Amino acid sequence: MSWSAPLTLKGAHVHLEPLSPARHDELVDALRDGELWQLWYTSVPAPDQLRELIEQRLAQRASGAWLPFAIIEAATGRAVGMTNYIDIDVQNRRLEIGGTWYRRRVQRTALNTECKLLLLRHAFEELECIAVEFRTHFFNQQSRCAIERLGAKLDGVLRNHRILNDGSFRDTCVYSIVREEWAAAKANLEFRLGRHST
Repeated sequence: MSWSAPLTLKGAHVHLEPLSPARHDELVDALRDGELWQLWYTSVPAPDQLRELIEQRLAQRASGAWLPFAIIEAATGRAVGMTNYIDIDVQNRRLEIGGTWYRRRVQRTALNTECKLLLLRHAFEELECIAVEFRTHFFNQQSRCAIERLGAKLDGVLRNHRILNDGSFRDTCVYSIVREEWAAAKANLEFRLGRHST
């Protein structure tokens, strides 16, 4: 199985489908719900940058380094965000889940929980990963809390890891779930998903 081959993952609340320019306008609409690109500690594109970003993601998919998805709300069939498998390392059976954003209306909902469950289940059970990483800005407390709720553990902080558009330095928090932790993390996600659905 090619780790970067386009695929669709389906759940009750969300479908993850291969990113496509056909979803551009829906994704622009999703970006405008919350104006996430205005948060200085995130890497969410502004609406006028989205077309170029989609082209970059598709090029990264062609190179085998990334696998980008459009996040589709099952109830409406419309795109509500993006997510990716990043830095795919087949030899060492690792990858990162990142570059994820959702329109504000669906944040902290069953859709978000199920999205992570689908991505992690495919990574650990189909690709047989030994570790899945998550990375975020030190000051992005919402993201850090969400990653920790998945059961991921902090591996460390890469200080002055990146230079941001405003010239500030990003300290990057690196988290991971390893293969031996997947059963507990999966049970946690399935339990939370059940609570969302009731």
